[in-house]
Amino acid sequence: MYKKLAPVLATLTAAALFTSACSSSGDKSDDAATSTEKVALTYWSWAPNMDKVVEGWNSTHPNIQVTVNKQDGGDPAVTKLLTAIKAGSGAPDVMQAEYQKIPTLVSADALADIGKEAGSLKDKFPAAAWNAVTLGSEAVYGVPQDSGPLMFFYRSDIFEKNKLQAPKTWDDYAAAAATIHKANPKQYLGTFSASDAGLFAGLAQQAGASWWGVNGDSWTVNINDAATQKVAGYWGGLVEKGVIDNKPMYTPEWNAALNDGTQVGWVSAVWAPGVLEGSAKDTKGKWKAAAMPQWDAAGPATGNWGGSATSVTSQSKHPKQAAEFVAWLNSDPAALKLLAGTANVYPAANDATSVLTTPPAFFADQADFYTIAAEAAKVTKPFTYGPNVNVAYSAFNDAFGKAAESKKAAAFTESLVTMQKATVDDMKNSGFTVAG
Repeated sequence: MYKKLAPVLATLTAAALFTSACSSSGDKSDDAATSTEKVALTYWSWAPNMDKVVEGWNSTHPNIQVTVNKQDGGDPAVTKLLTAIKAGSGAPDVMQAEYQKIPTLVSADALADIGKEAGSLKDKFPAAAWNAVTLGSEAVYGVPQDSGPLMFFYRSDIFEKNKLQAPKTWDDYAAAAATIHKANPKQYLGTFSASDAGLFAGLAQQAGASWWGVNGDSWTVNINDAATQKVAGYWGGLVEKGVIDNKPMYTPEWNAALNDGTQVGWVSAVWAPGVLEGSAKDTKGKWKAAAMPQWDAAGPATGNWGGSATSVTSQSKHPKQAAEFVAWLNSDPAALKLLAGTANVYPAANDATSVLTTPPAFFADQADFYTIAAEAAKVTKPFTYGPNVNVAYSAFNDAFGKAAESKKAAAFTESLVTMQKATVDDMKNSGFTVAG
């Protein structure tokens, strides 16, 4: 299914953002470089303290020096890079790129294929992370840097009070939500946030969905598939019954609910401890981490919420050296230790557990925190993003926002029809061929 993905992407345009993109591959001077020549690389990243991480490389590679330029993450980073690519100048050699944005960047000819230099790293990463940088093809558009496998976080004191255990299945989760809310009508096990499409995508991913794909020379869009319908119906049912809340996350009200004990669980990702430490500081020592509730307990799986790769841009004049740096940054044991301890990210590499020996401060009493996280990373299902994730996510916010207000389960599944149509229409209007 994915064998033709690379040529398909190479011929597409990122018309959703720009009408054209230009490549400077003919200007690259890397072939003339030698190991004794001094090369200066620029690296755009939004991860904290990345300049200190890169010092580890610069101190041992005097002929390949990397300068970190701190950037805003998300859409602003993509827009800035594509502007530079279109202008033909100003692009960095190396770019931190969210997994969900890689198809957009590839279709705009903004990223270089570093398969020759980095392809051998495949076995050092979970299959889902590697799929995110290869898009299912033989081309390699970056090396996975950090991942966000979904996990479940809960107030152990509230669970003990209600004689509950961490839910093993989604049926268990629904039962626990009902028990907790019945015992204390002010308490909810969770909330459905209609402003967090990334989390919903991860939940659909766990259920087996992959919203985009490639069929021959065409894209496919399967947002309204059976797996996603199951997830939407499940959460819509909990909202309609009133056993979970439906307030948006990352608001003052939501922060207060975590801190005062009116929200006593959170389906989130491995990076959740940092959020909880800031939002629920008064509850430290009362939370535990667990694997995600499962649809099929016999076949454990999870999805991702967040994560990024480190990619070499198509306009780098030193792609070989840039790829060498990217490989070191995300697979060398010393670099992994710096990423985890200095940049405060969860490395995507399988070897991350060798450097993550101490649990996050907010979970100081849970020695197996990173063991649970590592197992989650291993069972993360593959998921292919498309070139217009921003459109799909915007449609989610609009449609599911209305559904959450209505508190009707049927409205949740009907929202997928809206998402599907908006995504397909945008791709067709932007010049992409969409099958089905």
